Amino acid sequence: MLTIAGAADLREAIQRQPDMMADLRLVAELGLPQGCIAAGYIRNFVWDMLHGYTERTPLHDVDVLYYDPACLEEEAEKAYDTWLCERNPRLNWSAKNQARMHLRNGTAPYRSVEDAMRHWPETATAVGARLNAVGEVELIAPLGLDDLLLLQVRQGPYFHDHAAFRERVDGKAWLSRWPRLEMI
Repeated sequence: MLTIAGAADLREAIQRQPDMMADLRLVAELGLPQGCIAAGYIRNFVWDMLHGYTERTPLHDVDVLYYDPACLEEEAEKAYDTWLCERNPRLNWSAKNQARMHLRNGTAPYRSVEDAMRHWPETATAVGARLNAVGEVELIAPLGLDDLLLLQVRQGPYFHDHAAFRERVDGKAWLSRWPRLEMI
C-alpha cells in the first residue's frame, strides 16, 4: 500500500503522473485567474493510490475552478469547457467561475477559489492543484489535507446541510469503492 504523508508527497505523486501533468498544463494554458483542477480529480487519485489500486477510478467530470468577478456569464465557462474538450476529449471538463457560484448555492459571494472550496460538502474534496509560473505543482487545500490523506470522510465546517452531505456520500458509493474510508 502506498502512503502519502503530506503536501510534498502529494505534489510529487501528481508530478509522476504524465496524464495529470498534461491536464494541469492544459488548464494553465487558459490563464484563468486562480485556475486549478479540483475535487474528485484529486480526491479519487489520492484514494485510489492509498487503496493500492492500479487503475484510476473513472471520473464523471473534471472540475476546473477559477475566480473572475469581471465575467460572470455562464457562457464563458462553456467556452472554456469546449476549448479544453477540443484539446483533451477523453475527459468531461467542467469549468466553473467561483465568483458566481454563490448564486447557485444561495450563499454570500465567495472571495476566491479557496473561499468557495471552504464551503464544499466534504473536507477531502476541497483540494485542488495547479501549476505555478515555473511549472511546479501547487496545492490548494483551504480545509487542509489531513482528511484526504487519512481516508476520512467528514462534512465541511461551512456546509450546513447534513442530509445533503450524507446523500452525496451515499449516492457516490465512496464507502464501497474505497472500503478503507472512515465516516467521521
